[in-house]
Amino acid sequence: MINVKEPGLMTTVQDNGRNGYYSFGMPPSGAMDKYSFIVANLLVGNDENAAVLEATYLGPTLEFDCETTIAVTGGEIPPKLNGEPFGLWKPVHVEKGDVLSFDFVKSGTRVYIAVAGGIDVPIKMGSRSTYTLCGIGGFEGRALQKGDVLKTGEASNPPASTEITLSEELIPKYGNRHEIRVIMGLCSYRLTEESKKKFFDIEWTVTPDANRVGYRFKGEPLEFVEREQPFGAGSDPSNVTDLGYPIGSIQIPAGIEPIALLNDAVTGGGYATIATIISIDLFKMGQIKSNDKVKFIEVSLDEAIEARKELNAKLDQVKETIKTVSIGG
Repeated sequence: MINVKEPGLMTTVQDNGRNGYYSFGMPPSGAMDKYSFIVANLLVGNDENAAVLEATYLGPTLEFDCETTIAVTGGEIPPKLNGEPFGLWKPVHVEKGDVLSFDFVKSGTRVYIAVAGGIDVPIKMGSRSTYTLCGIGGFEGRALQKGDVLKTGEASNPPASTEITLSEELIPKYGNRHEIRVIMGLCSYRLTEESKKKFFDIEWTVTPDANRVGYRFKGEPLEFVEREQPFGAGSDPSNVTDLGYPIGSIQIPAGIEPIALLNDAVTGGGYATIATIISIDLFKMGQIKSNDKVKFIEVSLDEAIEARKELNAKLDQVKETIKTVSIGG
């Protein structure tokens, strides 16, 4: 059991997501930064899809009522055990009565707290992830609150050795300026050629409207190609006849402030989506915070697939490191 002494700003149970229901209007939810989420699970011996805690900006204070192993990954929100700092990206042994807390955020946005055995909450539509807008999944369909008591499952494998140290290239660094790769489409034809160029030239600023649903950016207005209003579409030039929104798609209502739709966003609507963030950079989006600067970079589908292979290769290195240390290699 884990007793929630303080919930933090926004701490929810998340796993790999509620996949397979998008066509019914159900977004996947799930961990925003999948790389940090998977590594946290691997470090404590969990299945890659085990449920963890995702904490945003301000971490929770948790008291453990049994001996276990934990790992904290993600943004630099320094963790402490019984008031003593310890390193992220490492398994840490905790005793009954130990208290995990966090210092103020230094970089990044979210940390992932994995516990051996995973967070044991009911599976809803194939996932333990919290979707707060509909109140399903996770712990009672909501963010954690003071006084909540979390159950943990049975560990499927032994945790990695607490002596393990991941190499620097396997640990992401988060600054205040970011390059996010996108593939143009589905409705990029709606932007003028000048505005397409401007979209990539501008260094956009992330507004305070940045959460699991989406991130809004401030920059300069963009213009759409003049057209006759299609049947079924709204009158604004940014409107199209309703279509599905890819996860990571970027729309620009009224051409003013682009919005990137993320894990908890609606699955469709009537705004032109002019580009889509590649899946690997969705993980980066999970560590971007308000007032950070973002520059969008256009890539091809082949380049996006290659980027995914590179990230998968990093995860393979993490697994190999854990295996090597575990057998004393």
